[in-house]
Amino acid sequence: QVQLVESGGGSVQAGGSLTLSCTTSRTIFRITTMGWYRQAPGKQRELVATINTGDFATYADSVRGRFTISRDTPNNIVTLQMNNLKFEDTALYYCNARNWNMDYWGQGTRVTVSP
Repeated sequence: QVQLVESGGGSVQAGGSLTLSCTTSRTIFRITTMGWYRQAPGKQRELVATINTGDFATYADSVRGRFTISRDTPNNIVTLQMNNLKFEDTALYYCNARNWNMDYWGQGTRVTVSP
């Protein structure tokens, strides 16, 4: 069974920073695009950022310039550095690993930003 293990969520005041991390097996990490998605209360899950096996990153417009996604391939970790957090960044953040043949999700880690 594939597992994606997330860590790093928490509570912070607006303007603060948090770092989310996600790890999975070496086999999965090396053949998938890794990403972070989020779901705020009452809203649909949305893309935050992805990074493919060639380290090409994409970002949602709402986080570009504030968030940075990176992957540590030797240690099978994808990290989302979140700076200048806003109240509207409050959500449950999910790690994702996918390619043409698979699509795996973590359990989610909560990020709460107070105004």
